[in-house]
Amino acid sequence: MAASDPFLLTGNCEPVPMASIPRVSFESFRDFLIDAVKGGARISAMPVWPSETGQQLNVLAVMAFPQIAELGILTSELPPRWPSLTPDCPSFHWFEREIAEQWHVVPDGHPWLKPIRFAPSCRLQPNQSKSVAIGQTEFFAMSDHEGHEVAVGPVHAGVIEPGHFRFLCHGETVFHLEISLGYQHRGIEKAMTGGPTLLSRHYIETLAGDTTVGHTTAYCNTLEALAAIQAPARAEAIRAIAAELERVANHIGDIGALAGDVGFLPTLNYCGRIRGDVLNLTAELCGNRFGRGLLRPGGVAFDLHAKSIDYLSNRIEAIRQDTTSAIELMFDTPSVLARFERTGTLAIETARRIGMVGVAARACGLEYDIRNEFPYGMYRLAQLPVKTWASGDCFGRAYVRWLEIQQSLAFIRQQLHELPGGKTEKELPVIRQGYFCAVLVEGWRGEICHAVATDQQGRFAFYKVVDPSFHNWFGLALALRHQQISDFPLCNKSFNLSYCGHDQ
Repeated sequence: MAASDPFLLTGNCEPVPMASIPRVSFESFRDFLIDAVKGGARISAMPVWPSETGQQLNVLAVMAFPQIAELGILTSELPPRWPSLTPDCPSFHWFEREIAEQWHVVPDGHPWLKPIRFAPSCRLQPNQSKSVAIGQTEFFAMSDHEGHEVAVGPVHAGVIEPGHFRFLCHGETVFHLEISLGYQHRGIEKAMTGGPTLLSRHYIETLAGDTTVGHTTAYCNTLEALAAIQAPARAEAIRAIAAELERVANHIGDIGALAGDVGFLPTLNYCGRIRGDVLNLTAELCGNRFGRGLLRPGGVAFDLHAKSIDYLSNRIEAIRQDTTSAIELMFDTPSVLARFERTGTLAIETARRIGMVGVAARACGLEYDIRNEFPYGMYRLAQLPVKTWASGDCFGRAYVRWLEIQQSLAFIRQQLHELPGGKTEKELPVIRQGYFCAVLVEGWRGEICHAVATDQQGRFAFYKVVDPSFHNWFGLALALRHQQISDFPLCNKSFNLSYCGHDQ
């Protein structure tokens, strides 16, 4: 039997009737998911929603099968207790914790069953309330009398989002890092339920501010798929340009920050200025440096004219030259390499087992990139080879960023020179009723998944968002094991995960 049996196979951004999704017993559901992962599949989303009576819960799995470029969909009734998948398949670790927290059900045998957001239960009645003390939980401890704990956050120095880190140390060596999040939870998925409304796109654009284009692309692709339309080719090209500008700006900013963490100020200062130059190019597209207001279901709100295309092309070339000078200077400096290499190392098998995605996974040698595996939009016509490195350390995570910067700048220039003609927007029809759609997009951090179902009135029955940080926070915890605690700022920045994207 193939690993994709008995899943309903669909393409990326391909809606299917809810009634057509295979439904199996939870025992079979569990076995099929574990077998699929063993066969090379990845878990992308695992939404849960109540039945019409509210007496039972339904669970749905979206599995990515890169070998066949298909998504596998399977559903089941979720029992109040079930044997945890995590001991057999660690990539379900975070998903089961989320489900247990949101729905007050128990995955028996889960090795680390704690809240990930400290959010109120979804099962509370409308007239009930429950205060949740964010961050108040039992942390792991070491029995060694020479061990000690170091608590960092949730309030950090500088302008940074809140998150709590608890280090278990022996001397300067970190034996374990426990990460406690939830301080940025805003209930976006709940707010999206019953949509789309005039506020829906605003919620998505602000879900993770540095990934505005990535998440809004997923939202637009979802609505267009449910409405059975495709955005015009010119709009798809502009979306791709904006997405790659977002990738370049964040990668340049991250490399500069990594340089700053090891005290290499030339690259830090240059990259700070160049990142601003790239953000200004996004503002040239739509008037907003983060791309808010550019994408909308059916296309884009702003077109590119000949003068803007020439300006963007010239500025991209100048940015390429400046970036090359600033970043290659850093990589040519032995003292920088001494701090980057063999710091925060993760083996490729560890990254695969815990389900890492994006830059962090590619830096371990995994060829995970939705643009290549499950192409969408303009990437169907201009596929980008996956950029990887095999070291799995801070150097690998920095160098993959540099490889992607070069690739993205070349891609942007190509799209500007070959920009299709025609309209930039189509009218969005009414979305289909009783359908499910899973959409994957490669944000600058990695895989973004929006999994959405509509009810019989064509409204969102549920809207599930999985940010790449959701997959990767545990990877950061493992990368710190047996490292010096002084390496934490460098390791943390080499992942640069989103607190608000995770918490939503």
